[in-house]
Amino acid sequence: MVFLSVNAMMFVPSFIPASTRLRSFVAICLAALLFVITMSPARAVTLIRDPDIEYSLGRLAAPILAAAGLGNTVRILVVDDNKLNAFVVDNNHIFLHSGLILKTDSAAMLQAVIAHEAAHIANGHITRRMQNLGSARTAAGLGTILAAVAGAASGNAQLGAGVALGLNSSITRNFLAHTRAEEASADQSALRYMKAARVNTQGAIDIFELFEGQELLNTSRQDPYVRSHPLTRDRIRAAKAGAKALAHDGDDDASAQYWFGRAKGKLSAFERPPKWTKRTLKTSPSKDVRLMREAIMYHREAKKSQAAKAIDQAISLRPKDPYLYELKGQILIESRNLDGALRAYKRAADLAPNNSLTLGGYGRALLAKKRYKEARAVLEKARNIDFRDARILRDLGATYAALGNRGMAAVATAERYALQGRMKDAAIQAKRAVGLLPVGSSGWRRADDILLAAKRAKQ
Repeated sequence: MVFLSVNAMMFVPSFIPASTRLRSFVAICLAALLFVITMSPARAVTLIRDPDIEYSLGRLAAPILAAAGLGNTVRILVVDDNKLNAFVVDNNHIFLHSGLILKTDSAAMLQAVIAHEAAHIANGHITRRMQNLGSARTAAGLGTILAAVAGAASGNAQLGAGVALGLNSSITRNFLAHTRAEEASADQSALRYMKAARVNTQGAIDIFELFEGQELLNTSRQDPYVRSHPLTRDRIRAAKAGAKALAHDGDDDASAQYWFGRAKGKLSAFERPPKWTKRTLKTSPSKDVRLMREAIMYHREAKKSQAAKAIDQAISLRPKDPYLYELKGQILIESRNLDGALRAYKRAADLAPNNSLTLGGYGRALLAKKRYKEARAVLEKARNIDFRDARILRDLGATYAALGNRGMAAVATAERYALQGRMKDAAIQAKRAVGLLPVGSSGWRRADDILLAAKRAKQ
């Protein structure tokens, strides 16, 4: 599998042996997440792009987002970091650290965090910051914004795009921080959302108890969530009282618990050693999730036949589940069984034709089989659905290059660099693209947008 690493200034891809893990990681410039940056080189972080995990989290978030009036406009994305944290940087994304997901014990706990972050969006706490930074609706826009947030996260206004955007140190330092008034407002709104969505508000109490006492620690030892979401004792008491007042009768929703267990189970199978996974298989919420975790465990141990058997048994229990086929495709392509991987990815894409990540896997398999024209069509569709996947852009650029279309190859490469905050490199590729493509064409306009963004970054 591929890790696309990110540091404070740029993304540096490093290829890890396929047998080590099975997820599809793609970084979309999460320099925003470097909360511990010193004079030494910045630590790399990665964003986990896994269609199964994102779908499961989406199922958990859906009733909360509906109650907040946000509908399906917000994506839940996972950061590969074991610290406890969650945050928003614009009106379209909620970021959860993998450590937070693994630390929570129930769907309601995770939904409480999502509800709180959704409240910051719904209550307009992010809009005022976005006015300073621009739009995140394009690769260049999102990459620039997240590069600026890197300076906020580190407390270094010189980092990322802070100076280039003309942001003063006060703005960058406080970009991720919320005022006490905003926190109190988000607490109250989150509880209302949970009540309306019939989510057990005990989850909010459990989350507060998870973080309670953190403020007594040295700042360097606090979880990032506490540093950006100040938790006073009064706020904790008020939130607990509100949660109890709005509590509803009944147990946690069984469906929510399944999707929580599936997301956490798959994530833990990637994050934890195979021996740990084996010891905890019995905690899986269902047989299909247990088999999925077994497949990951065996694959990481390079036990191909056992991995294949486990994933096929899981599929037999849920034959129309696209994400199990997507997992099978990853197992096979990493085992160099390209024909089998192509069949599995195609089935996943047929079952989830509008999921960019399953389409990306299918396009990748077509590219590996040198079926370039088919790969181009699939990868372009994936890119149009979700421009935030740098690996799709990389594969799309390789496909266009194989087809001899140097202009569109340059466009895809420029978008990938822009998404990663590498605006100088993006501008070089975009300039090349506008010189090769017909003026006014779709690709030409995409490249021209990047040139304009790069020009603004210099001002």
